[in-house]
Amino acid sequence: MKTRAIVLIMILVICAAASLAEVSYLGPEGTYTEEAAQFWFEGSETLVPRQTVNDAISDVLSGQTDYAVIPQENTLGGAVLNYVDALIASEDAYVVGEVILPINQTLMGIPGAKLEDIRTVCSHAQGLTQSAQWRKQHLPEAVAQEMASTAAAASYVAEQGDRTIAAVAAPGAAPLYGLEVLAENVQITDANKTRFYVLSSQPLDGERQTRAVFVATCECNRLDDIMGAIHDAGLEPVALHDRPEGSALGRYHYVIEVESATTIEDDQIDMIKAIEGVRFAGRFETTEKAAKQADMIQ
Repeated sequence: MKTRAIVLIMILVICAAASLAEVSYLGPEGTYTEEAAQFWFEGSETLVPRQTVNDAISDVLSGQTDYAVIPQENTLGGAVLNYVDALIASEDAYVVGEVILPINQTLMGIPGAKLEDIRTVCSHAQGLTQSAQWRKQHLPEAVAQEMASTAAAASYVAEQGDRTIAAVAAPGAAPLYGLEVLAENVQITDANKTRFYVLSSQPLDGERQTRAVFVATCECNRLDDIMGAIHDAGLEPVALHDRPEGSALGRYHYVIEVESATTIEDDQIDMIKAIEGVRFAGRFETTEKAAKQADMIQ
């Protein structure tokens, strides 16, 4: 926590011209992304909900906000692919922080609805994936409907006022949108977690961070060389996501997150980004919110 406190101070210094950091996030109100932003900035932020992750990132790149917080990967659903794509496409955005949150999905409906009434379950794609096993057992006939976020699903259910429609969202979304909880902990496992990136238009300076991320664009057979260079630099890979580059079969964008036992130093970054096709996408510190701390808002 000491290292994270130092990083937070650095972020606040960058925003010294403003009383509060302006932070865009995937809205509406009541998303886990909002929870991640609140946890990272510890009340030093003004939150700006956006309809899409691309909108949140555009705010940062245009200077409309100081930071954006976006989901990246879930224990059960894996990488959130369209958000990974957004990071890859945003060459002028840098990761300056990472937050890991516990995820407890809840089924909720309008007041008076019962589990046996439900014919449609709506949620973000990740919420649907995480609750698939539970729904198969308890609501085998219900149709899944994908929404922009779990909070958007809760808002939709409230607006429709239809007792046959329910949302998979976090417990905090129920009172926020005037819904009743029909079932708790509908995810596959209690080990369900999501990690979020904090993005800025400028990378963090200094050598106090233990993680960094790079984007490599190359053929698959070059990946061994890149991994070798990472090891030669004294770093260890901790996450790897691949996305098709789009110009040829076998050519990909790779998002590679690396870790140091001590700190990520400038010369280590220079060694890796000197490789053809590799760009530096930020160094940062990661922090995790304990399950007992979480209000569970998504």
